[in-house]
Amino acid sequence: MKDLQNTQLLQNISSLLDNARKKVAVAVNQTMLLTYYEIGRMIVEDKQNGGNRAEYGKAVLKDLSLHLTEKFGRGFSEDNLSNMRKFYQIYSNQQISETLSRKSQNNLIPQTESAKFNLSWSHYLKLMRIKDSNERKFYEIENKILLTF
Repeated sequence: MKDLQNTQLLQNISSLLDNARKKVAVAVNQTMLLTYYEIGRMIVEDKQNGGNRAEYGKAVLKDLSLHLTEKFGRGFSEDNLSNMRKFYQIYSNQQISETLSRKSQNNLIPQTESAKFNLSWSHYLKLMRIKDSNERKFYEIENKILLTF
């Protein structure tokens, strides 16, 4: 490969591409988390209107899992749908503004500052296992700090 005459140009372009890739990854992660949050909200609200909650809930998750997996592929097991429901239940009062639920009724997922999640889905899956909300918040902050380094 021939040596590049202007190495500064290469460094600037490389930096631009690296930053763009990071921004895309963050945007994809936040969109995925907001979508999972909304799926959780829809499941919770649907179950509240249902009959016998325990049996009704199991049937809904099973049916949803089958149909969503058939249509969209992996990622929609009964367990994952249950995690989405739990994600909504835990974080509905902490990080998400009411505008998210109102706008989602119009099939829009807002990108408001108050509606952003900063960790990955796998982080939230682990955090949701922590019962104490103060302890969970502590680890959320710690993870956010670690991710900035």
